[in-house]
Amino acid sequence: MSEIVVTLPDGSELSVAEGSTVEDVAFEIGPGLGRDTVAGVVDGDLVDKATPLSDGADLVIVTEDSDEYLRVLRHSAAHVFAQALQRLYPDAKLAIGPPTDDGFYYDVTNVDLDSEDLAAIEAEAEEIIAEDLDIEREERPREEVVAGYADNPYKRDILETEAAGEDPVTIYRQGEFEDLCQGPHVESTGEIGAFKLLNISSAYWRGDEDNDTLTRVYGTAFESEEEMEAYLERRREAQERDHRKLGQELDLFSIDDTTGPGLPLYHPNGKRVLDELSAFAREMNLDAGYDPVETPHLFRTELWKKSGHYENYVDDMFLLDVNDEEYGLKPMNCPGHATIFEQNSWSYRDLPVRYFEDGKVYRKEQRGELSGLSRVWAFTIDDGHVFVRPDQIEDEVNLVMDNIFRVFETFGLDAEVALATRPEKSVGSDEIWERAESQLRDVLDSQDIAYDVEAGDGAFYGPKIDFAFEDALGRKWDGPTVQLDFNMPDRFDLTYTGEDNEDHRPVMLHRALYGSYERFLMVLIEHFDGKFPLWLAPEQVRILPVSDDNLGYAHRLKNELDDFRVEIEDRSWTVGRKIQQAHSDRVPYMLIVGDDEEASGAVSVRDRKERERKDVDREAFAAHLRAERDEKRIEPDFLD
Repeated sequence: MSEIVVTLPDGSELSVAEGSTVEDVAFEIGPGLGRDTVAGVVDGDLVDKATPLSDGADLVIVTEDSDEYLRVLRHSAAHVFAQALQRLYPDAKLAIGPPTDDGFYYDVTNVDLDSEDLAAIEAEAEEIIAEDLDIEREERPREEVVAGYADNPYKRDILETEAAGEDPVTIYRQGEFEDLCQGPHVESTGEIGAFKLLNISSAYWRGDEDNDTLTRVYGTAFESEEEMEAYLERRREAQERDHRKLGQELDLFSIDDTTGPGLPLYHPNGKRVLDELSAFAREMNLDAGYDPVETPHLFRTELWKKSGHYENYVDDMFLLDVNDEEYGLKPMNCPGHATIFEQNSWSYRDLPVRYFEDGKVYRKEQRGELSGLSRVWAFTIDDGHVFVRPDQIEDEVNLVMDNIFRVFETFGLDAEVALATRPEKSVGSDEIWERAESQLRDVLDSQDIAYDVEAGDGAFYGPKIDFAFEDALGRKWDGPTVQLDFNMPDRFDLTYTGEDNEDHRPVMLHRALYGSYERFLMVLIEHFDGKFPLWLAPEQVRILPVSDDNLGYAHRLKNELDDFRVEIEDRSWTVGRKIQQAHSDRVPYMLIVGDDEEASGAVSVRDRKERERKDVDREAFAAHLRAERDEKRIEPDFLD
């Protein structure tokens, strides 16, 4: 019998018989590992332990101690939900039910559900878990499976797409319930230690608004009740910090049905925060030698064809006809910056050439995927593009990364780093891609930065280093990026004159320090729970006169603090109510002024941590405010 070779996580290679499965390899390594095997990760994909391996496969064995085990458990929990649903609602039709980072969901139809129905379904699911049903993998003839789903168009769609040509087809069965599925799953329903249904929403089949609208039920599962309770507490806190809720309470932004979905409207408070973020990015860009540019919101589609966006991105573009010519709202700023570079003559001494722009872009996301500021149609990228000689790549990428890490440090956020490699839909030769990926690896390795490899997640024109923000609740959000592009300079025929007096091709770097202002503002709202640092806060100081008799003194104080954002609370409220409102509005500092303060020429200072100090010198307080603002300190610290 011929053999194949698989590579294990430590880099060692193991020869096994052709046709060996993940479980077979585990037993080959050791009988204990074989008995403990739940699933496998093959070439980055989580698969059932019965999956046969091919020659050269990278293999990770998954056991109950593996990070991937929870995902397997949650996949089984999705099947438990579906079984419970069909016990209570036999006519319900199932679509898809995958695991997610936080739990699972299942899309269903032909059943009328609302949130009040979840308790009964959850109780039935608990019964199924208590029954400890074996979860068994079966292979059946394709014709039999297709016939079994004669009245389910969603399962037939899966059979005709993801499972096209498969014969036999894999089914998973537990008790009376069975489902078309590739797995993997745990051994039995009893392994699910804690189960909870969370909420209901609607979703389009395949995420396409032209398709059927389905009911999506979200749930989660854990190995233990203790882990579940910790998760639910984090979830409750996340709901309290939800940027959509706080955005309304703090009057930061709105998204109006009349103006259009995915099109944020920034109110004065939100715009003040954005302006501070923009000023900080501008400062970093100018210090790093970038020149500001500006490009329009739309271009003729000839430009998008030249850049490669039209062939690779047209489904995500907003297109319009103008005098029988096709134009497109820009989904990216890079072709405009490349055109600016193209219109000048450059020497090798001029490079690197650096441009930056707060560029508004537009991407046609499916309506069902729009969510607050996290996913919108119109957003602004703190964009930058750098044109460099090949020998300047490492220094320039390091410069970009220094500023990205400065962003993380300034806002007290943790970073996760990933190298995203060539996607299936891409432009350029294998040689160019291998060269670009190798150079980015070298930069990361030279700085001893820990990073993951996200295979296939690069941009269509080049690989990239992506940075994810981790907020106060431990959630991760896509953020800054630096991308290496050998392709667009070719498409635009960009050149510079080298030391040999010949034309040479520059390399183009794409970079963003925040990612987008919308996503970054969302992260900051939730990370700080709306309690922005002083320098970002829409209102930095609120003066609270004890009575109308103190309004004149309050206005003199405001004039003295005219380089800060100061408001006077002049409503006829009690001081206690004024303080309570200022706390609700997350104002960093309150100045309480009554007859005693006016007589002494001092102030009483209170911060949003509910600390207070009386008889404070006005000039000392103003000097501290300037230092706290200019140093971009995260917390109000005058009363520390």
